Amino acid sequence: MMLIRCYRRWFAGAALVALPACASFDALPLPAPVRPAVAPVEVKASVGLPAAPPAAARGKPLPIDLPTALALTSANPLDIQIAAERLRAATAALDRARVMWLPNVGLGLDYYRHDGRIQDIAGTVFTTSRSSFLVGGGPTAVLPVGDAMYAPLAAKQVVRARRADVQTARNDTTFAVAEAYFTVQQAHGEVAGAIESLRRAEELTKLTEKVTPDYAPAVEVNRAKAEVARRRQAVETAHERWQVASADLTRVLRLEPGTLVEPTDEPALVVELIDPASSADELIPVALTNRPELASDQALIQAALVRVRQEKVRPYVPTVALRGVGSNVPGLAGGYFGGGINGDVSNFGGRFSFDLQAVWEVQNLGLGNRATVREREAEQRAALLQLIRTQDRVTADVVQAHAQLRSAANRLQAAADGVANAAEVADKNVRGLVPGKRVGDQLALVFRPQEAVAAVAALDQAYRDYFAAVGDHNRAQFRLYRALGHPAQNLGDVPTRSAPTPAVPTPKADPKPAPAPPVVVPTRHEEPKRSAPPPVAEGPVWRAAGDGR
Repeated sequence: MMLIRCYRRWFAGAALVALPACASFDALPLPAPVRPAVAPVEVKASVGLPAAPPAAARGKPLPIDLPTALALTSANPLDIQIAAERLRAATAALDRARVMWLPNVGLGLDYYRHDGRIQDIAGTVFTTSRSSFLVGGGPTAVLPVGDAMYAPLAAKQVVRARRADVQTARNDTTFAVAEAYFTVQQAHGEVAGAIESLRRAEELTKLTEKVTPDYAPAVEVNRAKAEVARRRQAVETAHERWQVASADLTRVLRLEPGTLVEPTDEPALVVELIDPASSADELIPVALTNRPELASDQALIQAALVRVRQEKVRPYVPTVALRGVGSNVPGLAGGYFGGGINGDVSNFGGRFSFDLQAVWEVQNLGLGNRATVREREAEQRAALLQLIRTQDRVTADVVQAHAQLRSAANRLQAAADGVANAAEVADKNVRGLVPGKRVGDQLALVFRPQEAVAAVAALDQAYRDYFAAVGDHNRAQFRLYRALGHPAQNLGDVPTRSAPTPAVPTPKADPKPAPAPPVVVPTRHEEPKRSAPPPVAEGPVWRAAGDGR
């Protein structure tokens, strides 16, 4: 924690020292993205899991994998398009600021007619009637020189901020797509687990009916049927979660509404972007270097500093005004002019007249200028405080995402062990519903039906815990990847790896007790040394959850 505070103080101090010097034509550039180092992962078989059901039975299927979903991130999402339009608007404002030196040019006609009293330059009032006509054009410009000097600098920094905002939108959208995809993947796996649990519950009901009433009371059949009803409800609930998550993913990617996304990746797929063994202290400097939000805030601070300078020099630089006065109303400097008495318009010839002024203006006896300077200085301090707040948020994002990743990584092995043990217990309990134990002069069941019912319920919970751990791990990986500020386009060409997932052994009724078939139990991960692995992997590596390392 002390090291985190040191990083924050160092970053804020560096910003305070460097920003005034950066308010120039070539201000602070956006930080270059840091591509992570290589950390290959071996892919091994995962724990035995049921096959995921197809989407055709529940709606219009839309097969998609994670690389395809990430590739569609920049295609249609509205947040990226909105940020891009704001960048175009800022670029247009910069182009307008750069041409403030150029005057406006007007072309037009001017007809003037006067009848009645008028006063000449000497002060004599007399009556006259006259007309004139002018066709031509002329320049018009009212240019505050200070604005022309500093407005392009401020606009340039705003463009840099908007460019960083576009990258922020890409990163956020990438995380939103990945999060929605992993939610669909988790729901898809939960459907498979619910269907497998229902199949076991139905088989349990048939076996219970065979052993009653000789070896078990008839109420055990009702208990088994009640469990079947619960498992059917669980299947429908799992399908509902799948459809809801699919609708969220199609909304983010703006795909065809009403389609049911069918992940082609296995539900046990685990994405590894960042080594969970890396410490938060190692990752925080990476985030403070790469997060585009910090680059945006830095650019806005520089724009605010430019505006402070602009207001400070305003009373010392003139406002240049150029007007064409070849017509009665300023605007047309010259052209073809003629006129005469009453309605006579003749005596045409060329004419050109303009007025050029340089005016130094002190607003409200200088008090207005001082107030404007204080206003701009307050905006600059607010921008600096916003940068510090963003630093705090970036640090918190890294610490929170890192904690979630560590927790999810630790849960993966326990969840895999839970599925393996629950499957073995359920299989042995179902097979044990045969007479095989003598109590006095009577044969009794090896396992009681209520024990088998409890084992099936425990297996269903183990499936849900397992797929939740996989989904939480994958979401935490992308959450931390986004917290570190790595550009979203780095995920476009990542390698993908998949691991075979053997099916869970199917229990069969046997008149004699038999040992349960072996269930594949994954070996536990060895805790890597803190100093050996690099903190970040070059690209996401796909593996199956619960595999050995």
